[in-house]
This record gives sequence, structure tokens and C-alpha cells, in this order.
Amino acid sequence: MREVAVVAPPDARMGGVNSAPVPSAPLHLILGEEELLVERAVQLVVDAARRADPLAEVRRMRSTDLVRGELDELVSPSLFAQGRVVVLGAAHEAGKEIADAVLDHARHLSNGPEGIVLVVVHAGAGRGKALADGLRAAGAAVSECPRVTRFEDRAGFVRDEVQRAGGRISAGAVTALLDAVGSDLRELASAAAQLTTDSGGAVDEAAVRRYHRGRAEVTGFSVAEKVMTGDRAGALETLRWAMQLGVPHVLVADALADAVRTVARVSAAGRADPYRLASALGLPPWKVKKAMAQSRGWERDGLAQAMQVVAAVNADVKGVAVDADYALERAVLALCAARRR
Repeated sequence: MREVAVVAPPDARMGGVNSAPVPSAPLHLILGEEELLVERAVQLVVDAARRADPLAEVRRMRSTDLVRGELDELVSPSLFAQGRVVVLGAAHEAGKEIADAVLDHARHLSNGPEGIVLVVVHAGAGRGKALADGLRAAGAAVSECPRVTRFEDRAGFVRDEVQRAGGRISAGAVTALLDAVGSDLRELASAAAQLTTDSGGAVDEAAVRRYHRGRAEVTGFSVAEKVMTGDRAGALETLRWAMQLGVPHVLVADALADAVRTVARVSAAGRADPYRLASALGLPPWKVKKAMAQSRGWERDGLAQAMQVVAAVNADVKGVAVDADYALERAVLALCAARRR
């Protein structure tokens, strides 16, 4: 799906793996396939640019959507000398012509207009290796965001998230949280932050058990599944059960966002064998199959609208809205309305 947009800075925490301060540099290479960490790495660059220029705009685009000459315009200064961050996603999929254009601009960026920052997101695998190597040689500031697959690494991620939220967590609580939540970093990050807040900073196994009481019956993903299939009444009923059982608002919002993003990615990829598509998108096959079934009820405009809804409710449940319950209910209704009838 093509995206060229000016993006407002989100209020999400930017902690986690590879969250060291970002140097002030015009060229950044973000390597890896861990989606949450990639998003955070991009946001760190955006935040640094906006500290230098609060009015700096952000342009996001997939490298495969670029046409000849378009990059020239993206990295050119604006009429009002406004700063700009250009984020090129999926650089490993770029063809030779676009890859050469990216490298050409990268080599001359340090001598180019002030305030222009180029961020290239690359999966880091063998495909498109020449582009990644060329960007390194051009002096790009590199952020590594590899997949977090080992239990020890996920446990370290949880400890880091709690620490960055100002708390501490026992070894037993880390294991309990991983058992309850699983391997999804986005959900682990949300759970760690909420647990730290709810427990006053000291997270133990008892706090984890209290936090996850009722999640076996109703989760944010239960709500999201009904929303994506257009079951308006079922989604509202499941949401209300989730709120009564104490499922954290942020987990429901994250589940809605994950469902919308997954369907959008699968829809943009077109018809394909789910196993090949799963490999290309870095998703488990079962998730791709579910998204393919759900995507039949969605059109491009509806998904674009849904992306805006989930971005807004993410901010709402983190303090923007006065009533988080109402914000989630409104988001569920908006998402159901965005789906094709």
C-alpha cells in the first residue's frame, strides 16, 4: 500500500532494545525485521529531527512505490526551508534503478540542504545487500533491529521495558509474564508498562497474575477479530466483557492496531500462496490465512481510514482521552463502519 504522508509524532514510549540516543545525522540505516523495534528506531530519528526543528515534516514511502525522479523531490528542501525526514521502507525490495538513486543521494546528503534526513529501512537479509552495504559505506548511522526469538532475549526485553518505565521486576515475574503474553513484543511492551504503573514500580509474580486475570476468557485480540470480520454487535459485547474483566485498555488498542496493520499488509501484497506470503511478510502462516479471509471485507479506502482510527485510539488510551472505555467503544464502531458492507 502506497503511503506518502505527513506524520505527527506519537506519544508512545521509545524504550526497548537498541534505544540509545540517536546521533544528529542526515543518513540513517535501520536494519532488521522486528517491527516494533524498527518503528521505535524510526521514531527516535524523527524525535531528534523535531528537537532541531519542531515543524519538521515526515514523509513515509515504500521504496518499491518510488518512481524515477520522485526521490529528488522528496530530499529537496521545502519552499519555506522546513526540515524533513524521509523514511523509505522495504529498501531490500527496491529495484536496481531505485537502489542506485538512493545510494546516489545518500553519498551526497552530507553536502546537501540542511535539515533533510533520509531514513532507509532494510530487512537486513541477503536480498538487497548491496544497497545496505553502500549505505554503510556512505556513513549512515546504523540501528540494528533483529528479530527477538530466544527466550533469554525476550526476558531481557521485558526487564528493559520495566526499567525504562521506572520499575523493577523479579525473575519469576518475567517468566510469568512471558508465559501469559507470549512472544509478541508489542504486547509485552504494553503489559510491562502497565504492570509497572499499576504495581507502583515493583512487579512480582502476584502482580502478573492479577493483571492477567480474565484474559483467558476475553482478550484484546478477541475484540479485534470480531471487528475485522464486521461483527459490530459481537465486537461491542466482547469489548464490554474485556473492560469488566480488567483487560488493560492499551492491550485492546494494540490488538486493534495489529489486526488492521496485518490485514493492510496482506491486502497490499495481493493474491498469493499464504505460505510464500508469510515468508515474504515475516508473519506466521496462520496469521496470514486469517488476514486473507478478513481482507475480503475491506477496501483500500476503508483500511486507510482504519489506520487513522487505530492511531488515534492508541493515543486516547494513553492519556489523551478523558474516558478510555468510551474511546475504545467509539473506535470499534468507527472500524466496523470503515469495513465494506
